[in-house]
Amino acid sequence: MKTSPSEPIRVMLVDDHTMVRRGLAAFLMAFDDLQLAGETGSGAAAIRLCEEVLPDVILMDMVMPDMDGATATRVIRQRFPQVQIIAVTSFKERTLIKNALEAGAIGYLLKDVSADDLVQAIRAAHAGRASLSPEAAQVLVQAANQAPAPGLDLTEREREVLALMIEGLNNTQIAAKLTVSPSTIKSHVSSILSKLGAASRTEAVTLALRNHIIP
Repeated sequence: MKTSPSEPIRVMLVDDHTMVRRGLAAFLMAFDDLQLAGETGSGAAAIRLCEEVLPDVILMDMVMPDMDGATATRVIRQRFPQVQIIAVTSFKERTLIKNALEAGAIGYLLKDVSADDLVQAIRAAHAGRASLSPEAAQVLVQAANQAPAPGLDLTEREREVLALMIEGLNNTQIAAKLTVSPSTIKSHVSSILSKLGAASRTEAVTLALRNHIIP
């Protein structure tokens, strides 16, 4: 246990499961530099309670019935920017992690986090430092390394040409329909194949249909 030389870190708990809150409350009592500031079981109530108790750090569940943790986090961070929020959840889906961090959470931990890691995360949050569970960090790394969806860099004209390719028109027919020269269409088709990484018109059409590039 660490004895704080100053005021203890006031921690608020937000989780719709009573037993989880009780466990976390008991955990906080084991450390001299941590103090329970309040607890509640919903996102909407968390916003009201935060205004009353103004904690230093909030441990916020992400999945709750009335208002999800990301929404509550966003509102609290907008109203009380000095309050740091750590998402503590059972889920490690990319969307949940992204939503929590974009809402202003300074940390994202799974509920099976060790006591040592949790207390270090609370202390880090109070000092303005981020904490991510290894699983959450891995999800973010994988997301960052994913190649962007094909077709995002097509111009509006190239999309028009591709749509007509999907309809089965050849270069001459596309040129007539768009009132441009066949050589211009040939240039557009070449650019489309290059951007999609396709070796042929057929492959480009297949990629376009599979990835819903053309609505």
